[in-house]
Amino acid sequence: MKILAFAGSNSSRSINKKLVTSVSKYYKESEDVIQILDLNDFEMPIFSIDREEQNGIPEQAHQFAAHIDWADFILVSLSENNSSYAAAYKNLMDWTSRIKGRKLFSQKPVFLMGTSNGKNGAKFVLEAAEQRMPRDGARLLAVFSLPLFYENFEEGKGVINPLYRSQLEAKVRLTKRLIAKGFEESE
Repeated sequence: MKILAFAGSNSSRSINKKLVTSVSKYYKESEDVIQILDLNDFEMPIFSIDREEQNGIPEQAHQFAAHIDWADFILVSLSENNSSYAAAYKNLMDWTSRIKGRKLFSQKPVFLMGTSNGKNGAKFVLEAAEQRMPRDGARLLAVFSLPLFYENFEEGKGVINPLYRSQLEAKVRLTKRLIAKGFEESE
């Protein structure tokens, strides 16, 4: 299976990138290929219809779309900025969704997650994404929120809080089962 993982953040110290990278290891079987993207590799001008009409869709949006198309399964961990998407992720969504005939996630199965250092664990951006992503062609298999990142996560170990680790591992098992069954169940 080809697995694409990325954080909806362009921070060089992204806790969401740490989370999604850690979670990706649960899916590493001998035949699996995991590709972890950095949104900084897809930096583009802020979307506007004027820019699109003058210059077309930037190559970086086409490259991102090619990564989505390559994947069999996608892991996304969204950062929350002012209770919403990070600007870098939103801009990437805006540009990529403008590719003619394309739904952003191309009906791919997605495990959505998010973390923050606050007690809500990216709650608001996850709620927004749960509503938006299916309209963008994502087949949401599971959603996981990790609050208080620095208390509940340790580099090299992943999620260390027993309750959240148990929740995460249950969602991993669910996504694996759904992928094996062809998405017949829902969360």
